[in-house]
Amino acid sequence: MSDKNQQHDEQDVGLYEKLAARTAELLEEGRKSLDEALKKAKDELNKAGEFSADKLEKMAEFVRRDINDNAAKATEAVKKAVDPQRVTVGVQSIFARILTSAADALSDLAEKAEKNLEFKTGEVTSAGKLVCKDCGAEMNLKATGRIPPCPKCHKTVFRKSF
Repeated sequence: MSDKNQQHDEQDVGLYEKLAARTAELLEEGRKSLDEALKKAKDELNKAGEFSADKLEKMAEFVRRDINDNAAKATEAVKKAVDPQRVTVGVQSIFARILTSAADALSDLAEKAEKNLEFKTGEVTSAGKLVCKDCGAEMNLKATGRIPPCPKCHKTVFRKSF
């Protein structure tokens, strides 16, 4: 990889990480939806003038995809963690209402995430395991970076798993 390409990749990864971190901060404040938080984070970085609007939009799509993917996984973890057999009837009723509300909200996120589970060579993504959709080979990315072609079959479409 040329020095210019490596520098370009490092800039993209840096932008992704800044955008993801600021979006997470805004979401933790609890007053914004994912789309609102991501828009505000993009606006702030755009005002700083370090990145183009096109580059910010591209990285924002990668961040949105990864956050939605993680939300879908969190829904499944919550479902597995709460065993109704171990909770009294009154508490079960409360949990059922809370989980139903949470499940509805997370279901919407999961639907959006499912649409965004396809990852392609050249895109920037966070650390994690990518599975080639053609041959099933697994790649473990240890840090945020650009997705390379499949090491086994050289295809370019993946699904992220953890």
